[in-house]
Amino acid sequence: MPELPEVETVCRGLSAVMPGRRILRADARRPDLRFPLPERFAARLAGRIVESVSRRAKYIRVFLDDGQVLVAHLGMSGRMLIGRGDPPVPAAHEHVLIELDSGDRIAFADPRRFGFMDLIPADGLDSHPWFAQLGPEPLGNAFDAATLSAALHGRRTPIKAALLDQRVVAGLGNIYVCESLFRAAISPRRLAASVAGARAERLVPAIRDVLNEAIEAGGSTLRDHKRPTGELGYFQHSFRVYGREGEPCPGCDCGKAVQRIVQSGRSTFYCPVRQR
Repeated sequence: MPELPEVETVCRGLSAVMPGRRILRADARRPDLRFPLPERFAARLAGRIVESVSRRAKYIRVFLDDGQVLVAHLGMSGRMLIGRGDPPVPAAHEHVLIELDSGDRIAFADPRRFGFMDLIPADGLDSHPWFAQLGPEPLGNAFDAATLSAALHGRRTPIKAALLDQRVVAGLGNIYVCESLFRAAISPRRLAASVAGARAERLVPAIRDVLNEAIEAGGSTLRDHKRPTGELGYFQHSFRVYGREGEPCPGCDCGKAVQRIVQSGRSTFYCPVRQR
């Protein structure tokens, strides 16, 4: 599933072409994705001017001039691709097309259809069930060691599971939690409540650094992710532990290999010597 860096990369690509442009036409090629599309979806988009594009957690938010917000989630395999002109043949799995008055065309493609789109009033966005319980953005000023320590207080789950809880911090997923915990030298098995003080002080900048580096690299392409331009991300070449089971621990003279365990049904990669 695309995580924060991949979604941020998509938002930045859309921000380069959508704000200030009018939607000439929208085409919904099926009535549903993961959930049914809203009533009169295409008609409600047609004629609207895009005011801005932003990300919240793993959601893309396109603010329109009539007070609506087009909210999209990429699910497991979703992509937003930008092209120009009429495609000779509709591409497979392109479920929603948006044409702008600039000539740019945005296609939402999703082979597995775990993604979704909706139109939500802007004045009700923060209270919507998708957003109301989200934690702070890890790249925002509201996320610091004190905030993280408070969110983890009393939690008896492993820190890996706690960081995947979107109420603790928004947008993190399996890949970047593994990488952040490695950089902070914190075991994914450690109880979340014990990650406070000095450990939280290490973990917050590690999370920020991993996310910023991944965004700069265009995200990680393991299977489905592409930037809106069609280019692949390449942060996967900088993974230190994720997917590297059995390889030597990088930057560590422990003599051990990266290990893989399963936590809450997900693979966790870490060094049992470096990470305590």
